[in-house]
Amino acid sequence: MRSTDTHDDVVLEQYDSRANAYLTSAVHAAGADLDAMAALAASHAQAYPGAVALDMGCGGGHVTFRLAPLVHKIVACDLSAAMLETVAGEAARRGLTNVVTKRTAAEALPCPDASFDVVATRFSAHHWGGFAEGLAQMRRAAKPGALALFADVVSPGRESPNQRLLDTWLQSIELLRDPSHVRNATVDEWRAALAAAGFAVDTVTTYRLRIEFASWIERMRTPDVHVAAIRSLQARADRAVRDYFEIEDDGSFTFDTVLIAAHAA
Repeated sequence: MRSTDTHDDVVLEQYDSRANAYLTSAVHAAGADLDAMAALAASHAQAYPGAVALDMGCGGGHVTFRLAPLVHKIVACDLSAAMLETVAGEAARRGLTNVVTKRTAAEALPCPDASFDVVATRFSAHHWGGFAEGLAQMRRAAKPGALALFADVVSPGRESPNQRLLDTWLQSIELLRDPSHVRNATVDEWRAALAAAGFAVDTVTTYRLRIEFASWIERMRTPDVHVAAIRSLQARADRAVRDYFEIEDDGSFTFDTVLIAAHAA
């Protein structure tokens, strides 16, 4: 058995060797949420010539690539140097000369106060060891009135009569697939955390995202024993779980995501 010293070490172990998989991932490269983020950023940037943007936890860089043509400069931040190298290379290939990469954890953002007109994060926050701390850093680095965009997988909320069961099931398969997973928050938890950090929520849009099982597992190179455990959980899930997550015969399933548009209060 091998151990790591910190949660950041677990994240790096998972993602340093998988940068290209996230660059080419269809789930990450497209989506209605990504389209909406770009549209909101475009509208905001029109009122702020010379706007500077932040992509926190940039991963394969898809938010960066969509926002770069809309702003003067975008800073793509990630804990993984390999991810940043991939993003920088792809940005150069696309002719995006205004992309700057910076290696950092969300909780220790090395940017001056009030640096950004737009701050964004997508499919990253559920990996942060310090969720509240990461959001606080984004708020600190945002200018007053800055556009703030937060997209992630979310756990079923209190409107579901089976919330606790569905939450347990979702967190379990996420952790089995990827040990760097911390927690998918509910929409209500996102709202509370954003308010505490100093963001005012403007709109909340939820989506249903189908996950093709084979590529989901392959992208993370999930060990066979963990794949078997996920499939066993799926096989033994009750009807409420099967119906909510729309579990298919091959293991593919559907879960909830959210895009929250806010501003730095």
